[in-house]
Amino acid sequence: MSSIELTPSQKRILSALINLHRQTEDAVKGEDIAAEVDRNPGTIRNQMQSLKALQLVEGVPGPKGGYKPTANAYEALEIQDMDQPAEVPLFHNGEAVDGANVTQINLSSVHHPELCRAEISLRGSIREFHEGDEVTVGPTPLSKLVIEGVVDGKDDTDNVIILTIDDMKAPVGEPKK
Repeated sequence: MSSIELTPSQKRILSALINLHRQTEDAVKGEDIAAEVDRNPGTIRNQMQSLKALQLVEGVPGPKGGYKPTANAYEALEIQDMDQPAEVPLFHNGEAVDGANVTQINLSSVHHPELCRAEISLRGSIREFHEGDEVTVGPTPLSKLVIEGVVDGKDDTDNVIILTIDDMKAPVGEPKK
């Protein structure tokens, strides 16, 4: 997927939408996003039109309606290949893992919340990771995304651990310069 250049404002709105959606799993109202990012709802509606055009957000009609992030939204917030892999911390059963660098995070099935998995590509050994182990990845350099999950499997040939995601969060607010 080619990376989509988002404005800082779009990134903040998308982060807010993802965080609010993770809490409820329901469509998120524009007013709630507006309150989260301290903007007026009209501004949010205008931004949502452009985010819909980029296929990052889907509108949900009706009284319980609002907006939901698409799988692309998660990817747009995170440029997949890390420029500096050493920058992404990795924790295994609560302990920081030295010498294991996250080189890629693939959120392949984010749009199926019940199958919410992340493939974490590592530079370094994955021998010590076993099914059921708790793993935390992040915060990532760009969107400060933190993924918490449990090892569901691993692929030794590609040095990938597969996590079932328990929680995923990105802070809302101005990105640090």
